[in-house]
Amino acid sequence: MAIIGYGRVSTIDQSLDLQEEKLKEYGCEKVFMEKQSGAKSDREELIKALDYLREGDKLVVYKIDRLARSTFDLQKIAK
Repeated sequence: MAIIGYGRVSTIDQSLDLQEEKLKEYGCEKVFMEKQSGAKSDREELIKALDYLREGDKLVVYKIDRLARSTFDLQKIAK
Protein backbone atom coordinates (compact mmCIF):
# COMPACT_ATOMS: atom_id res chain seq x y z
CA MET A 1 0.00 0.00 0.00
CA ALA A 2 1.40 3.39 -1.06
CA ILE A 3 0.44 6.89 0.03
CA ILE A 4 0.26 9.18 -2.99
CA GLY A 5 -0.09 12.96 -2.78
CA TYR A 6 -1.71 15.44 -5.13
CA GLY A 7 -1.33 19.21 -4.89
CA ARG A 8 -2.68 21.97 -7.08
CA VAL A 9 -2.80 25.73 -7.26
CA SER A 10 -4.91 27.67 -9.73
CA THR A 11 -2.36 30.03 -11.24
CA ILE A 12 1.32 29.99 -12.13
CA ASP A 13 1.94 32.85 -9.68
CA GLN A 14 0.89 30.75 -6.68
CA SER A 15 3.26 28.54 -4.73
CA LEU A 16 2.92 24.80 -4.20
CA ASP A 17 5.50 24.78 -1.39
CA LEU A 18 3.11 24.52 1.58
CA GLN A 19 1.07 21.73 0.01
CA GLU A 20 4.19 19.78 -0.96
CA GLU A 21 5.62 20.16 2.54
CA LYS A 22 2.40 18.96 4.21
CA LEU A 23 2.00 16.01 1.83
CA LYS A 24 5.55 14.86 2.54
CA GLU A 25 5.01 15.31 6.30
CA TYR A 26 1.97 13.06 5.97
CA GLY A 27 4.20 10.38 4.48
CA CYS A 28 3.40 10.57 0.78
CA GLU A 29 5.87 8.44 -1.13
CA LYS A 30 5.12 10.12 -4.47
CA VAL A 31 3.60 13.56 -4.97
CA PHE A 32 1.97 14.92 -8.13
CA MET A 33 1.83 18.73 -8.31
CA GLU A 34 0.41 21.15 -10.85
CA LYS A 35 -0.52 24.73 -11.51
CA GLN A 36 -3.87 24.40 -13.22
CA SER A 37 -7.39 25.70 -12.69
CA GLY A 38 -9.70 23.31 -10.86
CA ALA A 39 -12.35 24.11 -13.45
CA LYS A 40 -10.45 21.98 -15.95
CA SER A 41 -11.41 18.32 -15.85
CA ASP A 42 -8.37 17.22 -17.87
CA ARG A 43 -5.68 18.17 -15.34
CA GLU A 44 -2.57 16.29 -16.49
CA GLU A 45 -0.99 15.63 -13.07
CA LEU A 46 -4.31 14.56 -11.55
CA ILE A 47 -4.75 12.06 -14.37
CA LYS A 48 -1.22 10.78 -13.78
CA ALA A 49 -1.85 10.48 -10.03
CA LEU A 50 -5.08 8.53 -10.56
CA ASP A 51 -3.39 6.26 -13.11
CA TYR A 52 -0.51 5.66 -10.67
CA LEU A 53 -2.82 4.46 -7.89
CA ARG A 54 -3.16 0.73 -7.31
CA GLU A 55 -5.68 -1.18 -5.21
CA GLY A 56 -5.09 -0.40 -1.54
CA ASP A 57 -3.20 2.86 -2.18
CA LYS A 58 -4.33 6.14 -0.62
CA LEU A 59 -4.60 9.47 -2.40
CA VAL A 60 -3.94 12.40 -0.06
CA VAL A 61 -4.68 16.09 -0.73
CA TYR A 62 -3.87 19.09 1.46
CA LYS A 63 -7.47 20.33 1.20
CA ILE A 64 -10.40 18.72 -0.60
CA ASP A 65 -10.86 21.80 -2.80
CA ARG A 66 -7.45 21.07 -4.35
CA LEU A 67 -8.97 17.88 -5.77
CA ALA A 68 -12.48 18.94 -6.76
CA ARG A 69 -14.54 22.13 -6.92
CA SER A 70 -17.86 20.46 -6.08
CA THR A 71 -19.27 17.18 -4.83
CA PHE A 72 -20.32 16.48 -8.42
CA ASP A 73 -16.69 16.82 -9.58
CA LEU A 74 -15.50 14.75 -6.61
CA GLN A 75 -17.94 11.96 -7.48
CA LYS A 76 -16.66 11.90 -11.09
CA ILE A 77 -13.05 11.69 -9.88
CA ALA A 78 -13.75 8.97 -7.31
CA LYS A 79 -15.61 6.70 -9.73
